[in-house]
Amino acid sequence: MPRTLVTGASGFIGSYVTRLLVERGDDVRATIRAGTDTTTLDELDVATIRADVLDRRSIRRAMQGVERVFHLAGTTSFVMPRAQIFALNVEGTRIVLEEALRAEAERVVYTSSVAAIGPALAGSSADEANVWDAGRYAIPYVDSKHEAEVTALRVLGRGLPVVIVNPAHVFGAGDPGRSSTTLVRRFMRREIPAYVGGTLNIVGVDDVARGHLLADERGQVGERYILGNRNFTLDRLFKDLGRLSGVEPPAIKLPLTVALPLASAGQRVPGLAMPTPDEVRASSLNWAFTNARAKRELGWSTSPHEDCLEATIAWYRERDGDLVAPPGSRQPLALRAFAAIARRASTRG
Repeated sequence: MPRTLVTGASGFIGSYVTRLLVERGDDVRATIRAGTDTTTLDELDVATIRADVLDRRSIRRAMQGVERVFHLAGTTSFVMPRAQIFALNVEGTRIVLEEALRAEAERVVYTSSVAAIGPALAGSSADEANVWDAGRYAIPYVDSKHEAEVTALRVLGRGLPVVIVNPAHVFGAGDPGRSSTTLVRRFMRREIPAYVGGTLNIVGVDDVARGHLLADERGQVGERYILGNRNFTLDRLFKDLGRLSGVEPPAIKLPLTVALPLASAGQRVPGLAMPTPDEVRASSLNWAFTNARAKRELGWSTSPHEDCLEATIAWYRERDGDLVAPPGSRQPLALRAFAAIARRASTRG
């Protein structure tokens, strides 16, 4: 029974990974920060220890006697200041992995992101060998995940046996921080007045958790594995969310040159639910990926692609109740009218 440390165990992916580790028979120790909601861990046979990834001494204490480490702590925020995002994702990763090296951990699984691989070229899907060039977009979260992975590889070079997993956009039930499933919540609250053309790879959280354990058991040290499933254009994704939830999809599709100034202006209006410019720019890119390597080398498999959409919709209906639109809801009349005018204008042009 290996003694296993999990950082970020109370988070969305982390809670699923922790549950599977307990089921595997690991002696699991989970780091928690002051004030952390541990509801997702309460039913599990898990020892908790107070530690913060930016506090080296607390992480060193947490590493005592540990054989395996799953590092999932970090942020997926697009609204935090750049310095804070880099502190959590880059410096936090450096501290955790350096302390795992010091503790002579036998195996480390580091949770990166497809953001560290970068978007694919138009009309194609990226794999683990994709050359990252997303720095030109200056999106703090994306930049931080790339730099964190570079940091992980540096510690690998010093002898740490680390395997990297790169989850795509994760859907499913039980996202306590409303992180990657926020898109569905906004959709169901009709808080997406318009969107841009782009592609997202959507994957279920339970599949991603299984991929973590397979990476621990079968992954090659120093390699990374994309944990993704179906590539959706935003047109297709919103149509499927609309069909499954009964909420009408957004009516207006805008070019990026129009959407970015609108998003910037929306940030200056108090109380207005608008995506940030970074979110708009990120959603306009081609985040399409292939999972062939994880399937081939890890023996990983994925669930039917609609399962995680349905699970996310059902979870928000149960959790948010009247805050989300009921089935049969249409977009506001003004937006539908504007979309109709825009379509006619584009057809004439």
